[in-house]
Amino acid sequence: MIVSNKLMVAISISLVLNCLSTLLLAQDPEQDFDARIFKGSSGIELPYRLFIPENYISTVSYPIIMYLHGGAGAGNDNLKQISGGNTNGTHVWITAENQNNYPCFVVAPQLLGFNRWNDPDSIRLSLYAQLAVDLLETLKKEFNIDPDRVYLTGQSRGGWGTWDMITKRPDLFAAAVPLCGGGNPRAVRAIQNLPVWAFHGALDTTVPVENSRVMVEALRKIGGSIKYTEYPDVDHGVWNKAYFESELISWLFAQKRQ
Repeated sequence: MIVSNKLMVAISISLVLNCLSTLLLAQDPEQDFDARIFKGSSGIELPYRLFIPENYISTVSYPIIMYLHGGAGAGNDNLKQISGGNTNGTHVWITAENQNNYPCFVVAPQLLGFNRWNDPDSIRLSLYAQLAVDLLETLKKEFNIDPDRVYLTGQSRGGWGTWDMITKRPDLFAAAVPLCGGGNPRAVRAIQNLPVWAFHGALDTTVPVENSRVMVEALRKIGGSIKYTEYPDVDHGVWNKAYFESELISWLFAQKRQ
């Protein structure tokens, strides 16, 4: 019984810390993120939020992180993709400490409705993934962004999108962090040399953990550059732990496009 009580206390503390982390990042989810709209060549509009490093210097090149939101972030309000359950994935990079050590841009586009970042039935990018790529190219022209330090991350629907985008356009990215997603294990040859750190919760019933496991196993079989963290006691909300892994920030910014 004593052991059980200690275990319950440990679990309670962990839950409290996760909640506090989210609350601290979400004091004002709109603060510091500019609301913008990108219009593609087809005329389709892509709402997005952009964080610009404080004291941006145009003669200095900066890395950029693109965040692909989960299903709860879809819409046309240009807000849900950086708030609620999507707070951690967008805001962890812009804390004072992280910006002091790793100043970077953060861009968070927003899907409309039930659209997807991935297109498993095509060798091409989905409509919205292509818009996101076009948006990146536009931002590179507007700001001094280092093309060798473009990072991609996403959770759930965005986790699927992350796997899909890097396997179809591995030339664009320096590293990727897909959370609770999945992809096509037959396409991993394209990212054999791309650093990837994947996360999933073993108790996930929304996106079963097997979806990440098959991608990881496929990469390991060909000697891919893959890190994988699977939390045995976590369900779908893996972002409450993954984005606060102590080594994630330094690992990500150490990667450069090969």
